[in-house]
Amino acid sequence: MLNYPNLAKAIVKKQQTPVAILTLTRDVLRVVQAPALTSRVCRDPNDDAVLACAKAANADLIISGDRDLLVLQAFEGIQNVTADQALERLRA
Repeated sequence: MLNYPNLAKAIVKKQQTPVAILTLTRDVLRVVQAPALTSRVCRDPNDDAVLACAKAANADLIISGDRDLLVLQAFEGIQNVTADQALERLRA
């Protein structure tokens, strides 16, 4: 997902590379095999893969700027928040 256009632009803007981002975050990352959802949830069907991964990982949050995910607000108890909202939670 680091090659998504908006994320790729943000990585370049921060003068980073996907490898550098993965290196910085490897201690908090967990790779999961996510089975596909049994029914469509998101208005953009491609975003259902994000929801499936979050569910498989027992995630606490989905952090995204994607309106199709954010409009859901939550999925199976997993909150969908912006990066700013996630940072606010960390500061609290």
